[in-house]
Amino acid sequence: MADIPDELIKLERSAEEARAKLAGLSDDKYEEQRRDWRDKAAAFHVAVAEYAARDDVAMSRYELEQAVKQAVRHAEEDPAD
Repeated sequence: MADIPDELIKLERSAEEARAKLAGLSDDKYEEQRRDWRDKAAAFHVAVAEYAARDDVAMSRYELEQAVKQAVRHAEEDPAD
């Protein structure tokens, strides 16, 4: 597997943790947590796009995103479970 920057791992892990916190919430609490998840996921996607655009990165944005997601999801159990 290619070297994946720790910052991308941290951003994706943060987004996944925010997603997992949606379970069991309703109404305003759910919407607040959904916004937090959306914001963290957006930050991850921006960081992936910026990193993939670098000249020294051999992966496409898609390949990089998938590698990060695989690394995060296979490093530990899904936080939503």
